[in-house]
Amino acid sequence: DPDAAPKKAKAVSMYEFEGLAKNPVTESTAGNIICLSGIGDITIGDTICAPECVEPLPFVKISAPTMVFSGCKTQKQVRLVLLPDIQTYSRLYPDILKSQTQWAIDHADSIDFVLQQGDMTDHNVDKEWEVAAAALNTMDNQVPYAFVMGNHDLGKNSNKRDSELFNRYFPYDKYSKTRNFGGAFEEGKMDNVWYTFKAAGLKWLILCLEFGPRNSVLDWASEIVKKHPHHKVIINTHAYMYSDDIRMGEGDRWLPQKYGLGKDTGENAVNNGEQMWDKLVSKYPNILFVFSGHVLNSGVGTLVSIGDHGNKVFQMLANFQDGVKGTNRGQTGFLRIVDIDVKKQQVRVKTYSPYLKEYKNDVKNKFSFEGVNFK
Repeated sequence: DPDAAPKKAKAVSMYEFEGLAKNPVTESTAGNIICLSGIGDITIGDTICAPECVEPLPFVKISAPTMVFSGCKTQKQVRLVLLPDIQTYSRLYPDILKSQTQWAIDHADSIDFVLQQGDMTDHNVDKEWEVAAAALNTMDNQVPYAFVMGNHDLGKNSNKRDSELFNRYFPYDKYSKTRNFGGAFEEGKMDNVWYTFKAAGLKWLILCLEFGPRNSVLDWASEIVKKHPHHKVIINTHAYMYSDDIRMGEGDRWLPQKYGLGKDTGENAVNNGEQMWDKLVSKYPNILFVFSGHVLNSGVGTLVSIGDHGNKVFQMLANFQDGVKGTNRGQTGFLRIVDIDVKKQQVRVKTYSPYLKEYKNDVKNKFSFEGVNFK
């Protein structure tokens, strides 16, 4: 409307397009294609200008198009973002955690799901839970996200399976109402839950499993997978891979069996990575990924295994907390970006820190898988 009164708004960020790439910029020139965030309710013909120089450009009437194209644009890529072991940030460096979640919000249009791999706190105390919840809650209604418990989020370093604080700060009543939520192992608790989403023409299912999943939890997870044979399954859990590029098993440090809750038996007996593979992961042809954290040493590990049905399963450890080699006492803020190109049958993994604004380019942190079967 050329006669409308001026309106005030604040541009939060600006991006300039170069081909299909979108790059953050602070200024641009005439003729460039840009994307502004923070200014809503804009229509064709509006002028965006500085508040100290309100001079609308002449209104241009745009004729109706003379050609009509019909068709369907199919998204060919899926992007997952992994936030492993954020406990050091919750305890000491909340600004680093905020930089990660803000980066996810800023890139929400290209992210299908953010997955957190547990150990949201170091000491399972209110002060740290408040930091973790405040940061993750900024992603509400911005980008879908899911999370799991680590050993530091249960009792006193998993002396018992006490998830009271976890469920207080990440309540079932809230998350069970989100669009992608599928269900829970225990009604009213977020300890073990599942989500679904659609992307790149495929159906996806995310299983979020507790630290040292109990036998009863693995049985439940199996039933969920059986009921969704046409979904590609992603398992998000805390302790599964080890830093030697194999699954956690006998002789490894930090096994679930070595914590207090590891003394439980029967249907409550805990499972390490190798046991999870035997009882759940290897048995179903549609399980595609397992993401985990927990392990120190180098904090990284990657393994491709063949399941019982001849399918490849891509399993990855990433952990950048205090105690991992080369993390400067956990002050780096690295996260993982997993780009899945269905058309090219390719998975690309990058490791990036929004806090440092830099990538890790070594072969353990930047790699790809080719010939991935998504059928």
